[in-house]
Amino acid sequence: MMSRITQQNISNGINPVRDRKVMYYTYFIKSLKDGTFYTGSTGDLRKRLNQHNTGRSNYTKSRLPFELLYYEACLDESRAKARELFLKSGMGKRYLRQRLGVSGL
Repeated sequence: MMSRITQQNISNGINPVRDRKVMYYTYFIKSLKDGTFYTGSTGDLRKRLNQHNTGRSNYTKSRLPFELLYYEACLDESRAKARELFLKSGMGKRYLRQRLGVSGL
């Protein structure tokens, strides 16, 4: 069931997903070469993953290729950065381990 706000927005011709101009992403990738993990944030997830997989990211260029294991969409850059910092913390790593069933974080 849709919320009142969503129903009202759709009836006014506003699509909250389509009409959102910019989303920011926090992502978690794994190197297929050596199994190491990397957490980051970006405004263009596809472009950033391409940069990681073509060696245009200094930190990850020696570990490619990468696979995307997890991502979250945020409404603004500061929330994506805050979420990135959380996922890099001990509590955040525990969250990812539980959520993804991944060990060795």
